[in-house]
Amino acid sequence: MSLMHGPILRQVRRSAGYAQTLAEMQQFTRDRFATTPDALWQVEHPPVFTLGLAGKEMHILDAGDIPVVRTERGGQVTYHGPGQIVIYTLLDIRRRGIFVKDLVCRLEQSLINTLTHYGLQGATRKPQAPGVYVPYGDAAPDQEASLAKIAAIGLKVSQGRTYHGIALNLDMDLAPFSRINPCGYEGLQTVDMATMGVSASWQEVADSLCDQIDQQLTA
Repeated sequence: MSLMHGPILRQVRRSAGYAQTLAEMQQFTRDRFATTPDALWQVEHPPVFTLGLAGKEMHILDAGDIPVVRTERGGQVTYHGPGQIVIYTLLDIRRRGIFVKDLVCRLEQSLINTLTHYGLQGATRKPQAPGVYVPYGDAAPDQEASLAKIAAIGLKVSQGRTYHGIALNLDMDLAPFSRINPCGYEGLQTVDMATMGVSASWQEVADSLCDQIDQQLTA
């Protein structure tokens, strides 16, 4: 099977520091060859706020004792912490013939399919707000205010190769999200799978999500 359509290598990196992981992603992307297999890194970070390339510090309301790291991915500010599944997508999209917008759509669909697999119906996208949202709260189901963000996307492309990736809230302390404007949106609700009634292990869900990414990218 060709590298273009073959299975993607996976690596589990539980409890990995953000700065170190970022440096390793950058090096992997710099050093890879035309024949280097694509990879998915499964990571769980200690608490950290990250700001995207054009991220505005005004969206960090109260960092407190949580470190803030400026990075070169797209998007504004987000939070990573224990109980969240981060999948870093180290892909040669030029080799795969995929445009960035198409990749974002495929990653969002991978998240939606994973959430549906675990019984969370109604997972959806929002226009002009990358990521995945689920119905949550007391508002009517057809009202945008009833949607809470459960997964985020932020990518960097360098010479047709991507790094950074997606983050899915599984079972985490959501309080730090109240100390920022998540993704630059004031008052944006965030939620995790556990709050929505899902009981599953970190590794199980991480593997299920990677299975979905594999399917989206190798179809």
